[in-house]
Amino acid sequence: MMFLSNLKLAFCFAVLLALITFSCKERPKGDSDLKHSTAPVSVLVEKPDGIKIPEGMVWIPGGIRKQGAMPSDPFAMGHERPQHSVAIDGFFMDITEVTNSQYAKFVEETGYVTVAERAIEWEEMKKQLPPGTPKPHDSVMQPGSLLFKKPKRPVANLNDYSQWWEWKVGADWRHPQGPGSDLNGKENFPVVHISYEDALAYCEWAGRRLPTEAEWERAASGGLDQAIFPWGNDKEILNQRANTWSGTFPMKNDGDDGFENKAPVASYPPNGYGLHDVVGNVWEWTQDWYHTGHYQERAAANDTLVNPTGADRAFNKYNPYAREKVIKGGSFLCNANYCASYRVSARMANSLDSAQEHLGFRTVLSAHVKD
Repeated sequence: MMFLSNLKLAFCFAVLLALITFSCKERPKGDSDLKHSTAPVSVLVEKPDGIKIPEGMVWIPGGIRKQGAMPSDPFAMGHERPQHSVAIDGFFMDITEVTNSQYAKFVEETGYVTVAERAIEWEEMKKQLPPGTPKPHDSVMQPGSLLFKKPKRPVANLNDYSQWWEWKVGADWRHPQGPGSDLNGKENFPVVHISYEDALAYCEWAGRRLPTEAEWERAASGGLDQAIFPWGNDKEILNQRANTWSGTFPMKNDGDDGFENKAPVASYPPNGYGLHDVVGNVWEWTQDWYHTGHYQERAAANDTLVNPTGADRAFNKYNPYAREKVIKGGSFLCNANYCASYRVSARMANSLDSAQEHLGFRTVLSAHVKD
């Protein structure tokens, strides 16, 4: 994302969303490192005997499925297509997104400081920007995060994100609406303003990891084959199944789904695997690099990839200087007249250091790792 209202704001916004740090201790392998197969493949389907289901998680059975958007999905974007075959071993996944109380326990035990709370290092930031990009004013180069704001006038161009996003100095996971806000009464809400590095740090502490995009889609499907949503193909029950933008984005939210902003986790019915809020509420990090043409490359191989971990490198043709990861599931801001990302196949690119009030995560655990 970046502001498009004028060149100065575009530069500033691009700077704020550029990569500051990346401290992944073990870079995930790309798909080229993994096992391809044109013959029948075998995956772990049932939970192995003797392995206990960790508290707060469910078992996601393994299997073979088509990843990506169904041909009949009217909302699908180009980077969700074409579908391609993947084989995935079973794994454990958090029933809900990681909550404020869970993240607070991690911070209390480790003293961890999130990216949104740290001083901005210009020398590191400019490495990921076009040569000659000017340094923004010191008033902008302060710790903070992105907040949604309702426009005060009708929006004519939905490509101009600056009309509903603002950089808020002092916004972070502890202060989700900026200075003066806190987490009182929001202990069971999903933690937000979390960068990729922040999510990795939590995973390491918890003995977990982030899901791959393929794992996330399998889990979000709830065991349904070729379904657009986690509950099937009926879009008329969206307001009963997910926290999205009900009304006309970004001016009016009528609250017909029960919430105008974020909702406590598990406020809506689970999918077939027992997972809550896999679409809507907040976007969720995956470990896969975002590459604009990755799905086309995968489909061209015409085989089944076993336990895929995404592209070998990051590339976004609309933002070539960025190193971005795939995020999934959409958020409380998703609406049919804008992005309709409350679908299993929906995906978006997000800079590693970019934290926002509609982005969180959930963790997974491989079956061979005991709790």
